[in-house]
Amino acid sequence: MRKRFLLFTLAALGASCSALAEPNYYRLELDIAIDSPAAEVWARVGGYCDISEWAGLDCEITQGDGGIGTVRVLRGTVVEPMVAKTDLSYGYTQPVTEGEYYTLYHGFMEARPVTETTSRLIYTMMWDISQSSEMEARTTIERRRTFFTAALAKMKELAEAE
Repeated sequence: MRKRFLLFTLAALGASCSALAEPNYYRLELDIAIDSPAAEVWARVGGYCDISEWAGLDCEITQGDGGIGTVRVLRGTVVEPMVAKTDLSYGYTQPVTEGEYYTLYHGFMEARPVTETTSRLIYTMMWDISQSSEMEARTTIERRRTFFTAALAKMKELAEAE
């Protein structure tokens, strides 16, 4: 009897774990054309805390030297370690927060050369929407689309003003 109970418990635990392990990753990619060379664009808006200027978010570097492993904190609460970096890009993540579902949020920003005098600024985000209702997911997607579209427009304004 005990053996059956243990097997039943293990089977139920396995079933519940597999139900939780079905993420639904959503990718949002936005971009904007800029009439400035990519290196100049990146020099103007590609600093890890330049987000404070083009998105209006308080930003503080709490660890690191600007390379991979640098940690920024936005609005005093949102922690974002840098996990990738090239001369014209960086990627970041938001780590697990105790007591909250982990959405595996990642962001990536890149200035991509198009010609010698023009470029595209590309901002890509990816996160798990499986724990959200359809309405919550749509609202989050549109909120982020609106916010980062405005941020890209501000970056274009800043980069082309030089």
